[in-house]
Amino acid sequence: MTRAERSGLTAALTVLFPALALSAGIPHAVCRTSGDRPETGLSGETTAAEIDAGAPALGFKCNADLVGQYQGEGASWQLTAWQKCAYFDQRHPGNPGSTNEAHPGVAVVNVADPTHPTPSTWLNSPAMIDPWESVKVNPARQLLAGGQRPLNASSPGDGFSVYDISADCTQPVLKSAVVLPGSFGHSGQWAPDGKTFYITPLRASPSIIAVDVTDPTNPAEIPGGLFTFPPPPADGGVCDDCLANSTLHDLEFSKDGNTAYITMFGVGSNNGFAILDVSDFQQRRANPKYRVISQLIWDDGSFGAQNALPITIAGNPYILFTDEAGAGFLGAAACLQGISANGFPRLIDISDPAHPVVVSKIQLDVADPANCVHMTTAPVVATQTTLADGGVVETTGPFFFGHSCHYCNVDNVDDAKIAACNCFASGFRVFDIHDATNPKEMAYYKPPAQGAKALPGSWYANFTTPATYVRQFDWSTSKPSFPKDRNATTGDIWTTSQDNGFMVISLFSEVTVSPASASVKLGGTTTLTATVTGAASTAGVTWSVQEGGSGLAISPSGVVTGQIIGTFHAVATSILDGTKQASSAITVTEPGLPPVNSTSSGCSASPGAGISFLAIPLALLLWRKRRRRS
Repeated sequence: MTRAERSGLTAALTVLFPALALSAGIPHAVCRTSGDRPETGLSGETTAAEIDAGAPALGFKCNADLVGQYQGEGASWQLTAWQKCAYFDQRHPGNPGSTNEAHPGVAVVNVADPTHPTPSTWLNSPAMIDPWESVKVNPARQLLAGGQRPLNASSPGDGFSVYDISADCTQPVLKSAVVLPGSFGHSGQWAPDGKTFYITPLRASPSIIAVDVTDPTNPAEIPGGLFTFPPPPADGGVCDDCLANSTLHDLEFSKDGNTAYITMFGVGSNNGFAILDVSDFQQRRANPKYRVISQLIWDDGSFGAQNALPITIAGNPYILFTDEAGAGFLGAAACLQGISANGFPRLIDISDPAHPVVVSKIQLDVADPANCVHMTTAPVVATQTTLADGGVVETTGPFFFGHSCHYCNVDNVDDAKIAACNCFASGFRVFDIHDATNPKEMAYYKPPAQGAKALPGSWYANFTTPATYVRQFDWSTSKPSFPKDRNATTGDIWTTSQDNGFMVISLFSEVTVSPASASVKLGGTTTLTATVTGAASTAGVTWSVQEGGSGLAISPSGVVTGQIIGTFHAVATSILDGTKQASSAITVTEPGLPPVNSTSSGCSASPGAGISFLAIPLALLLWRKRRRRS
């Protein structure tokens, strides 16, 4: 089926089932005419034809370029960063798979030269051997921390480590490695002031653990901070600390640390989002309690709630929410009306915290319900089963994660325009979200498939069996890092994928203005055309005058009016990427003298009857000259 045919099918389904309108795949990125390696099938998909042609070994890209890479031994689930340093976890060497990891623990990478990222050390305290998704930096205090994820049901998961990265981010200094009784690491996040770290174990009990890190050398559980949320009362009674689902995944916070935005991990109708009042813990009040402000659940095939990032778009507050799984791994029978095979991001309006509302779904084609059945057979993971008679059966499928989006981040949480998401087998994807109700795809980078290469630090490389299975995908899972996250004003996006390790990705955009120069009379107008190509082409430009003042007036559509005589520069700036600009030199001149035949009544003289203004003074000069001679 061609893209045009798929678009027609989606339109037809939308007419038949209006509820699917919000669930249609978003517009595709428009790739460069040269230099890109675009996907040929559904957005986010690697097709069978592409695999047969060997295309995954080169990877796929659209408006995005690899600047630098440190593959190392592979990566695991998370990335965090500060200044010139990146920190990412690696697979626990005790997990099934390779035991040959040379440097287990959290890798510290010096990115002072983005074209040549270089490891500086590895953090190997008990919690940092496998902090899973909990390894996070706190910018306010320049601390790095993480909770220990249990290796298995009988191994410890109560370790917690804190490192100081303020003096030299390339050489974190261990401040503490403690045991928190009853804790289990998996995910977690700092309160913005860096005095509290919340661990979320991804277990029904406990749901959450609040840790006092005021003294980073002596972190301790806050009394009442280790808590399991009870279910709502069966009689529908009031309960201010009850949740539809007590299994929490990751979480984020308001700037004052008083509000937590959490994810309730479920499959089906108990998957969703909640807003908590955690001010008792933030303010260190006696007898603290968690209080539920609101909760929102859905059952559209996107589940495995992962993260809830608070952002502001055009002055309004939203949550950028991600689900790490979809119904595809359950098979074609799960593809009911409106059900997605893969998890996808969504934007939730929280203008009224008591009543959050989903305003858009950011769905690649692989998450479009119209493609659900097709995506249930994607050969992302292989499993080898030995039968009773000694025979071996190898099966492939999308597994739980498939092509779902695990984590997203934005260019500026206070004025978000661009979202970058890591979407497992769909790779690194970039979206235009400056209009929260109309997201569009801008760019993508699906790193080269690593085949059967041994990568002991990669979860993905060691998850598939047998080890000789040729991997045609990679798992992109970490939270991407924009420059603003790491206290930088410029730079590219940092990310990891499990087989390709750490990568620096640059987005291509370009702005041109035509004509490059123009002349306009005082009070007159001319029209300029701004063209945006590359990633930022999904949005237009804003116009300004380089010299400031009132020399020119420029409308949003590029109509220029000359207001002061002189030369000025009309500047077109990309709405999505303020570093991309182009200009046109506009010269404003004096207005020309009107022709003689121009009258206030609007009448015109007959042909040959008009005399130019220049002829009158010439005739007078000739008359005076003859008079002198006479």
